[in-house]
Amino acid sequence: MAVEYSLPSALSHFDPTDLFDALSTGIIVLDAQLCPIYANVAAQDLLAFSLNQARGRPFGDFLHDTPNGLVGILRRALQTGQGITDHELTVRPIGLPREVRVLDITITPLEGQITGTHLLLELTDDTQRSRISRENDLLARLDSSRLMIRQLAHEIKNPLGGLRGAAQLLERELQNATLQEYTGVIISEADRLAALVDSMAGPGRPPVKNMVNVHELCEHVYHLLRGEARSTVLLERDYDPSLPSAMLDRNQIIQALLNVARNALQALGDRGRITLRTRALSNVSIGSVRHRLVASVQVEDNGAGVPAELRSSIFYPLVTGRSNGTGLGLAVAQDLVTRHGGLIEFESEPGKTIFTLLLPLGETT
Repeated sequence: MAVEYSLPSALSHFDPTDLFDALSTGIIVLDAQLCPIYANVAAQDLLAFSLNQARGRPFGDFLHDTPNGLVGILRRALQTGQGITDHELTVRPIGLPREVRVLDITITPLEGQITGTHLLLELTDDTQRSRISRENDLLARLDSSRLMIRQLAHEIKNPLGGLRGAAQLLERELQNATLQEYTGVIISEADRLAALVDSMAGPGRPPVKNMVNVHELCEHVYHLLRGEARSTVLLERDYDPSLPSAMLDRNQIIQALLNVARNALQALGDRGRITLRTRALSNVSIGSVRHRLVASVQVEDNGAGVPAELRSSIFYPLVTGRSNGTGLGLAVAQDLVTRHGGLIEFESEPGKTIFTLLLPLGETT
């Protein structure tokens, strides 16, 4: 005796695309011209495009792509008819001009008797995991960097003391009050550097924190840069008025930001543009710790960019791309910021390099 089954009423109206839209994995179907004919919600959110606008347009229109980028891989899959899997592929969506996505992708050719070859593209967002992994690796390597910095600081301290002593003796011999002002500057700067060296050479003691206005620190650095920069270098400020005050070591953060900004200034040469930018960010992970509120202090320049061979080691001591560089500026800056539980990140391409100081402002989650 045959048994009849009936589908529940909810399933009788089931649309398979509803299932795809419920997935966190991005799903895109491309035709033989690499134009999207379907994309689920996750894919549209991930690459910041609308399926209605994308139909009939080449997929590459929605990406800042390179010859070896995602579109090139898709073309290769279309030509060979073979599936391709790639991990940690960097993608820059046109709709997210300031963001970079790190994706794991799987491309599967779909053969149709009438429609020809289509491609099924699966996208998994690996941006956060990749970032946390990179930051944890950097934080682990900083321990050895700190040891080297402390050794260098010890070597610097002795001649610095001699410099201060010579300036004091010279000041006593000078009768001209104007010239004494110059020796006063030498002594005060020697004292400031000595305090910084003592901090660097110390056993990793915590910063001396006070409530400070982050924009006041940025303005201090801005005026120092203004005095050093050529007239053909444009300095701009883009501050977030909602950024609250924070418990920070004023001297350490000024030194860190100044090191990063001077690095940008040296990268520009005779002309260019530097922008100091602040933003308040919420729910940001630094390494494995998630913070409710973080101050983002950025230094952006439009120079040539960080050389590819230096990108993985740029924060290590004695690593520099300039013949007259010491390779200590960014290493010291990273050390000072990590003492606040923060981190310095960067992204770089020709014409746009951004170094970001992330400074926790509140509780962790």
